[in-house]
Amino acid sequence: MNYIDRITANPDVMLGKPVIKGTRITVELILRKITGGYTFDEILQMYPHITKDDILASIGYAASVLESEDTLQSV
Repeated sequence: MNYIDRITANPDVMLGKPVIKGTRITVELILRKITGGYTFDEILQMYPHITKDDILASIGYAASVLESEDTLQSV
């Protein structure tokens, strides 16, 4: 899944947060829904104008961002 085709960031849309192209649905919102226990099907029912590939692209985008982050250190 190439998230670049589905995720964009524009300072004029949602304060520049990454969103699903053509929407105001942020990657963060999608990730919070998933971690809140919602299934893909439930998310698609809540936001019928997105697709499963949009959800997967959101996860892929988040993974890509984390890949370039420093690791957490135990204290």
